[in-house]
Formats: sequence, structure tokens, C-alpha cells
Amino acid sequence: MIMTGKKIYNSDGRSSEDKALDKFAEMMIEKIKTLQNDWKKPWFTDKSISWPRNLSGREYNGMNALLLMMHCEKQGYKLPVFCTFDRVAGLNYTKDKQGVRQPIKDNNGQELPKVSILKGEKSFPVFITTFTVVDKETKEKIKYDEYKQLSEEEKKGYNVYPKLQVYNVFNVDQTNLREARPELYEKIRSANELKPPVKLDGESFSFAPLDEMVDKGLWVCPIRPMHQDRAYYSISKDEIVIPEKAQFVNGESYYGTMLHEMTHSSGHESRLNRLKPAAFGSEEYAREELVAELGSALLASRYGMAKQVKEESAAYLKSW
Repeated sequence: MIMTGKKIYNSDGRSSEDKALDKFAEMMIEKIKTLQNDWKKPWFTDKSISWPRNLSGREYNGMNALLLMMHCEKQGYKLPVFCTFDRVAGLNYTKDKQGVRQPIKDNNGQELPKVSILKGEKSFPVFITTFTVVDKETKEKIKYDEYKQLSEEEKKGYNVYPKLQVYNVFNVDQTNLREARPELYEKIRSANELKPPVKLDGESFSFAPLDEMVDKGLWVCPIRPMHQDRAYYSISKDEIVIPEKAQFVNGESYYGTMLHEMTHSSGHESRLNRLKPAAFGSEEYAREELVAELGSALLASRYGMAKQVKEESAAYLKSW
């Protein structure tokens, strides 16, 4: 392994970021092949795990959350809690004001059993983006949190440099935490117990946050339920049209469809500028369908709903 100015390269000349992206691509291909064979299967196993987070309780988001959920599903981890090697080591000592480490002891003054990664276990990469903010004139740096508090006019006086870093994490079940610190493990297990899923069956299925978003026009564009048989996002009108709730067989279908179209709308030129006019069936069209399906699946899982692949989207799995 060698160091260059910004990236860490391995002996084969490829960076850790490149290797992580390759791993992610392999996982997506494997998942898509599974869904291609059975498009009625949910993106994420229903009622399997809660949302991924680190040992301190902070939730992962974006691509990290998606891939850690897939990783847990594949490996059979029941607790979606991850930690770095250093974080595990840090469970074994405290630091005084001078930075001197002291082993953690119990009430009787005895050192607690050491927490460690189990032999032979392999880590999983996550991406963390950090930002360096530099004053254009003085070249002085400020914290990114301070930069976010500035007005739009003040921000023009700074350059912001993003940096993508790869961290290797382990699931808590890849450690001896359960045996070494049973009380801490039980606390983590209890905090990550699955809550009962949202009940969306029957004639009056309802998920209040999304219902309110539609009724009060709280989304970034209008969402218009209409009695017809199409669901789509119009780029030109910047609006979502979906069938009325009563036309769907259950809540998962209704809200999953809505979340799919909401994900499309995030790509408008005034937002993420991801959407470009594309011919039906083209590579660009298929790619955007994948984005929308993934966004819908993640959000549905986040709120306790199952999300199956849309029947019309299933035809694009092969091209994905």
C-alpha cells in the first residue's frame, strides 16, 4: 500500500474508493438478479432489521444505508449496528485530560474483559464525505457547520472542497461484545428492536405523514391523486399524478408508488438536476427507473413498509 497526495493506493494501483465502488456494484448486480427472478419479492426482506446506525446511535444515510441493509440481509445480521476497529478498541479504555489511557474497570476495580473483532472477520466499506472550507481572500479555514450558517451572499466568499473517504466497519455480531459486555450488548439490542410495521391493509389504510404531505402540498411539487390508471411525474409541469388511494389493493402499493414518483421529482433541474428527457426504454430511462425504485425502497423500509418492484419496472432489471 502506498500514499499519494490525496488517495491511498494498493499494490494493484487501485484506490480504496475504487475497490469499495466495485464491491457496491457487485452487490447491486447480485440483488438485481435476485429481483429479476422474482419481481414480487420486496427489495428488502420484510421485518428483517431496523435502520443501520453506528455504535453511538447515529444513523447512516444515502448509499451507506442502502448497502449496509443489503449487507445485513446477505450475512444474516440481526442487529444493523456497525463500528470501526478503533471504535471497538475504544471500548476497552478511558482517557484522562492528558490523553493517558486507563483500562475500564468494574465496580470492584477489576478490568473488564476486552472487546475485540472476532478472528477471521472481514470489514465492510462505508463512504464518509468531509468538507474543507477556505476563505477565498485570507485562505483561512472555517468549520463546515459554520459555513452552513452563513447567508448565500457570505458563502460566495468561500471555496468548499469535498473529500470522499472510505472507512471500514464491522457489524457488532462480528465482535465478542455479547460475551465481553452482555449489559451493553443488551442495551444495543433493545434500542434496535423492530417496531411493529405500519398497518396499511384494509379499506382505510393510512400513513399520516404522507397523507398530510399530499393534502397540504408540503412536497417540493404538487402531488395530485386522480381517478385514473396512471402514475407519473411530469417534468414539464413539475407535478406528480397518481391514482386515488381507493384504487390500490393495499397501502404498500399506494405509498410505494407515491415514493417512486417523489424520487423522480427530486431530479428536477431546480433540485438535483438529474432528469433529462429520455426515450422510453432507453439506457437513461432505465437508469432513472432504478434510482426511483431504490429511493422508494429505502424510504418504505425506513417507515416499516415493504416495497416490491413495480411490475412495469421489472422489465428494466435486465438492462440495469
